[in-house]
Amino acid sequence: MTSKTTVLTQDGYDKLVERLNYLKSVKRLEVADRLKVAISLGDLSENSEYDDAKNEQGHLEAEIRELEAKINNSDIIHGVSYSGTVAVGSKVKIREVESGDEEIYMIVGSMEADPDEGRISNESPIGAALIGHSAGSTVQVHAPAGIFQYELVEILRD
Repeated sequence: MTSKTTVLTQDGYDKLVERLNYLKSVKRLEVADRLKVAISLGDLSENSEYDDAKNEQGHLEAEIRELEAKINNSDIIHGVSYSGTVAVGSKVKIREVESGDEEIYMIVGSMEADPDEGRISNESPIGAALIGHSAGSTVQVHAPAGIFQYELVEILRD
């Protein structure tokens, strides 16, 4: 099984590590305690508390393995070089050519994407179209709703 590289900002990496530590140090103990209580109730063949705790343990261990794989196969973007072209970690101001609507986005890896917070993935239609372009460029975005043109107004510095 080949693991896919996870592109992350330092903040995104830190959040994954924090979540992993919480699952291993707090959540695992909570599930283990639930299992002990369920086992103490006797007859495991008809013990729904035991079944629920075992299922939760399975989901927990799967999430831990998934987080460990993502952390171990991560490519951390350490700041933006401001080379004049959009890269993961860049904050951009774009204008939709037809409507004139402007938006500001930060281009992040797919794990950190949250469009409501202005964070779009480098793999999203807009993010992928912007990568490698400089201010003043116009890009075509092929989205499920159609083809849109955006002008890259500015690459912003934090």
